[in-house]
Order: sequence, then C-alpha cells, then structure tokens
Amino acid sequence: MNPETQRVVVFVILLFLIIVNVFDLLCPQLISDGSVVYAEALWDHVTMDDQELGFKAGDVIEVMDATNKEWWWGRILDSEGWFPASFVRLRVNQDEPMEDYPLKVEGGKEDDSSSGTRRFGMGQTTKDQMRTNVINEIISTERDYIKHLKDICEGYIKQCRKRADMFTEEQLKTIFGNIEDIYRCQKKFVKALEKKFNKDHPHLSEVGSCFLEYQTEFQIYSEYCNNHPNACMELSRLTKVNKYVYFFEACRLLQKMIDISLDGFLLTPVQKICKYPLQLAELLKYTNPQHRDFKDVEAALNAMKNVAQLINERKRRLENIDKIAQWQSSIEDWEGEDVLVRSSELIYSGELTKISHPQAKSQQRMFFLFDHQLVCCKKDLLRRDILYYKSRINMDDMEILDVEDGKDKDFNISVKNAFKLHCRDAEEVHLFCAKKPEQKQRWLKAFENERRQVQLDQETGFSITEVQKKQAMLNASKQHHTGKPKAITRPYYDFLMRQKHPTLPTTLPQQQVFMLAEPKRKPSNFWQNISRLTPFRK
Repeated sequence: MNPETQRVVVFVILLFLIIVNVFDLLCPQLISDGSVVYAEALWDHVTMDDQELGFKAGDVIEVMDATNKEWWWGRILDSEGWFPASFVRLRVNQDEPMEDYPLKVEGGKEDDSSSGTRRFGMGQTTKDQMRTNVINEIISTERDYIKHLKDICEGYIKQCRKRADMFTEEQLKTIFGNIEDIYRCQKKFVKALEKKFNKDHPHLSEVGSCFLEYQTEFQIYSEYCNNHPNACMELSRLTKVNKYVYFFEACRLLQKMIDISLDGFLLTPVQKICKYPLQLAELLKYTNPQHRDFKDVEAALNAMKNVAQLINERKRRLENIDKIAQWQSSIEDWEGEDVLVRSSELIYSGELTKISHPQAKSQQRMFFLFDHQLVCCKKDLLRRDILYYKSRINMDDMEILDVEDGKDKDFNISVKNAFKLHCRDAEEVHLFCAKKPEQKQRWLKAFENERRQVQLDQETGFSITEVQKKQAMLNASKQHHTGKPKAITRPYYDFLMRQKHPTLPTTLPQQQVFMLAEPKRKPSNFWQNISRLTPFRK
C-alpha cells in the first residue's frame, strides 16, 4: 500500500470513528425528540435477569432509552429489556432499510463482496490480511484478559483474605465467585493459543483446535455468570460503608489497575465468554475452505455457541428453583425433604388414575414429574386449586413399562391407556391410567426426558448449591406467609446503573486510604514502605 493510499485509509477510519462517537452523544437527544434509533448487536448477549434483553450477534435493536451510559433499554420485535451498551454498535445511517442491515452471520459466513468494507470501514482487502487482523485481535485480547484476571485475583482477592476482620470466606465466594478457577483455565488457554500462533505468517495460524480443546473447561463460566447478580448485590451492600469503599480503592491503587470500580472489573468475564462466538465467526469468515484451520474453526464456532447456550440454560434452571420452591410452599400437608434437595427441573405434570395393590383401588391424583422424583398430590374436594401432598416416587430406581389395553395380569383388572413404574430392586409396582392415548404418550415421552435430563446434568456437572436451595425456600416461605406476590424489582440493574467509580474526599490523605488495606494485627514491611514507591508519593 503506497503512502497516499495509507493516508486516505487513515482519514476514512478517523472520519468513521468521529461520526460514530458524535452519534453516540446525540443518541439520548434523538430518542427524547421522538426519533427511532437502531443499534446492531456486536456479539451474543446471554441474559442475566428477566428484565434483560437477550440477542445474538447481528440482531438489530431499537434503542428506547440511552440516558444511562452502561445500560440501555431496547426492543426486538415484542421483547423489551435492559442490555449493556458495550454489546452493540449504533447504526450510522438510521434510514437504512432493516432488511439490508446488518448482514446476518449464518454458519459463520457472510457475503465476502462487502463484509470487509462494512465491518472494518476499509476498502477491499485480501482474506489473508483480514484473517491476520482477526488472529492478532484474538491473541491480544486474551493477553489483556489474563492481565485483567491477574489484577482481580492478586489486587483484590489476595488483599481481602488478609482482612478477616472485614471479609468472611463466604462473602469472598459471593463477590468473586469462581474467578480464580477461570484465571487458571485462561492461563492455560492463552499458552495453547500462543503455541499455535505463527509470528511470521499470522494468517496461517491454526487456533481453532485450541477452542475445541477447552470447550468443556469454558463451562466453568456458567457458575460465574449465575453468581454475578449476587456479587453485585453484595458489593452494593458493602459499599454503603465508607471503610469498604476506601479499601477497594486502596487495592486498585496498590495493584496499579485502571480507573474502574470493582463491579466493572467483575463484569468482564460475563462479556468475555459471550464474545468468543463473534470472534470465531469473524475468523471463519476470512478463512478459506482450503485452509488447514477451516474445519476446526467451523467446529469451534459451533462449540462456543453451545457453551453460551449451556450458560443460558443453566441460568434458566437456577431461575426455576425459585418457582419450584414457591410451588412447594403452596402444597398443603407437605412431608419429608424439600423437593429441591434432589430436583431442580419440573419435566411434566398432569392428572392420572393411580391403581394400588392389593385392593386395586383407583384414585384420581395430580402428578408432578421432576428430575429424580415423581410427586403425587390430591385436589381439594371443594377448592380444586388447593393441593394436598400424598406421596412421592424415586425415579432413579424405576423403569417404565408400557401396558397394552386389556386385562393386566399383575393387578387382575382391565386397563386402558396404562403404563407401569417398576422398581428394579424390589417388587414395588405402580400402575397408572391416562384418560386418552395421546396423554399416555406424552407421559411416556416425559419419563424419557427425565432420564435424559438426569444424564445430561451428570455429564455437564450441573448442580445447585445448598445456599441457593435454602435461599429459594426461605424466599418462598416469606412470600407464602405474607400472601403477597413478590414485588417486581430490578435491584441488579439499579445497582449497575447507579454505580460510578468512588470519588474519595479530597481531605482524606492517600496514605490513610492505603492503611485500610493493611491488616491490623499483622503489620508488614511491604505496607510500611508503600509510601516510598514513586507512584504513590504525596
């Protein structure tokens, strides 16, 4: 590229950035004036709350409220909710037809004729050059991310553990989740990437296999994403006390971290795991089918999409435990352990006729099939919306037997639309009859789904902590006693939207801020000499 062409390219890029930045500033004003403002999703957004707006990379979002810098309110078709502003890019040409913008990624491929110009604001270029850019971005962002995780682990967690008078281990687990596990995983991942990086010819690098190798380990992000709202709420509670505000600021200064508050640092892993599918889609787009890395990148893209979907699914499962707890609290005469002790998913429910030995007495009952157990309830004779607990069956010991219409030899009665649950280790047999053949088939399918769900949970390591179970039951109990539905709130988003980096009083000496991070009973030469370090001299 000759010097004249380079100057033109630089000018075009600068002009494009200026236009975008100006539009960002004008966005709230345009919305308040009644103008319709659209934004393009840069990468998938895995929802973290019922009031979040989920979307995939390439989706077009109507921005309805952009008064807050970090979180905007938007709409896609009939769905509305909050979403992080950093996940989207505003359309420069707001009059552009919706059907033409943006180019949809389908299987990681787009129209090569215009994608380079549209995405990078540059003229025509070769696939090799563009692939080099994507590879360099993946490597550089991973290195930055490792530095970010290291700062959190060494700058915050390490210092917090020195202050047993301020933090318990349970609090630290709530605030930081499993970010130390993520740090260890990402260190290994970035080393694997660097081994595959071809410094002389970056476009020949074969990084797809690295994502395939670590796709299972990336599932640890599920626990972190599910815990993140709890982390924000705990931080919100602590930072109401100045001592904690100053302590977190001291940790940041001592680690020489950028000027962002702790909640901002803790949001990064959530954003990171959602960005991988976008980067891989870009990489696949500029990878020729003949490239040795093509098949691995294609497989890696699908794998990382599955990881994001798994995280979203686990988040949905955790939301379900509140609903299950509320359901149990509405059941009269409940006996035995809570349903959440063994289950976390309602698979199917409906009315069946249960036939018992030895009198072959039939009873109409409501049945609720959860993973691991089938709960039997009886309807109130007068108020049919009230249920009484009767019994439960351990599904881990049962096998399903389809029963043909006619006389059953075990119960010596004629049955129709029937099936049995037979205990493998005992002579226990349960006979059920549905009203219609299609209802029976739905139940048989539900039992298959229950076993499949249990197996999937075992393979993926999904589980619910005792703390989460107890909290769900406690919330349901409080709601049941008050008789009032839980108020619709969005404390997680209110917290995020009002959070700003703490501004310390000008009258507070900086050395006093540092002393907050010093253990009271274990003085250290490092802390005593910290004022001598050049960056912190008064």
